[in-house]
Amino acid sequence: MVDVSQKSVSTRVAKAMATVWVGQEVVHLIQANRIKKGNVQTVATVAGIMAAKCTPQLIPMCHTIGIQSVDIDTQVVDDDTGAAAAADTIRIWATVKASGQTGVEMEALTAVSVAALTVYDMCKAVNRKIVINDIRLVSKTGGKSDADIQ
Repeated sequence: MVDVSQKSVSTRVAKAMATVWVGQEVVHLIQANRIKKGNVQTVATVAGIMAAKCTPQLIPMCHTIGIQSVDIDTQVVDDDTGAAAAADTIRIWATVKASGQTGVEMEALTAVSVAALTVYDMCKAVNRKIVINDIRLVSKTGGKSDADIQ
């Protein structure tokens, strides 16, 4: 684990995203709240928040950070155009904020990863060909360097 004790305390914010291709049939079921396991977007949101809080237990060298906020946003889109016209994809964003001596990138990435896995788990009975991809850090602020990664 890296020693961050000499770093200055600052407000750190990280935003990550993931894309889950589920197909149009699953999207229609999600929008109608007809997936048997429950409301997919709500459960994925809760799973993402829980995951962000558990990141140091999942990623061996992560620092334990006092997270101040986690925001998960899910949106139904068409994977090719980003529009909702022929929606077949769930896009997930996580924004994590903390004041501390190290960043919250891993918490944001863990949040979107677990939220995406939750979408997969809840929808796999309808479509076994679901694909999780494009898990990535979008931006980070605070500390020595700010970065808009997109």
